[in-house]
Amino acid sequence: MIDDIVASLTPIETTWRDEHADAVIARLQALPAQPTYSRSDLAVWLNLEGLEGPHIKARFEANLTAIQLFLDISKDEFRGVLRDQLGPGQGLNRFKREPETFYKAFDTLGLLERMRVAVNSPLVWYDLLIERLKGGRGSAIKGQVRGRSLEDFVESYVEHVFGAGQFDVRCSFHGARGTSTEKTDFAIPNKSDARILIEVKAYGATGSKQTDVIGDLTRIIAEKRADTTLLLVTDGITWNDRLADLRKLVEMQHHGDITRIYTRGMKNLLIADLQQLKGEYAL
Repeated sequence: MIDDIVASLTPIETTWRDEHADAVIARLQALPAQPTYSRSDLAVWLNLEGLEGPHIKARFEANLTAIQLFLDISKDEFRGVLRDQLGPGQGLNRFKREPETFYKAFDTLGLLERMRVAVNSPLVWYDLLIERLKGGRGSAIKGQVRGRSLEDFVESYVEHVFGAGQFDVRCSFHGARGTSTEKTDFAIPNKSDARILIEVKAYGATGSKQTDVIGDLTRIIAEKRADTTLLLVTDGITWNDRLADLRKLVEMQHHGDITRIYTRGMKNLLIADLQQLKGEYAL
């Protein structure tokens, strides 16, 4: 029976292009090749005049994606940098009111230079294959590096306070009943008798979407001893797009399930708390 099924399996053909992708390609093809680009050239390219209803919205979104491609950043990263440049309101209505504000922001992000380089750089066959590699495996590697960078950041301060070899890294700590384990990033002084647990979550890193953050922490909270301190270190501006999930983490802190939540900008507080915990637990 299973042999018959396996023998009859066929590939499910699909395509990466949809209406939005076609619109983005059209916007890229509409950009004239020039030695350099000015802000006025940008205004002509991004012009929305004569469009109404869903067409103007679709054109605006296609323009933003085309810009994101020139800047060579992810959609989440693009939203973040755009928010930093523009503040509240990065949508179509504000663009129609204040187009120059957007052009200035794009210029500040280096868009005009990125356009010049992209349009005028000669391509060879392996450039296409490199881009395919980057879009597949490369995006996963980028996320992994982002996550590992935050882990290394935390590890440097844990080692500074407790000393080398005085903690376990990326391990499974023994639970409250001693019969089961759960994964964590740092167990101090060790995974067998963890008095302090530190979970590190860089949002935007592979495997660390917000739902996974909440799920991982929920499992740790359920498994750890009641007298074990749980700290969370997280970062990434894309949390701004999922504030409801971030509030769930803050609620965990308010309920005492998580002792404190830190970002990289709170490193001094993290060090001070680790030093205090070291004294309290006589580690």
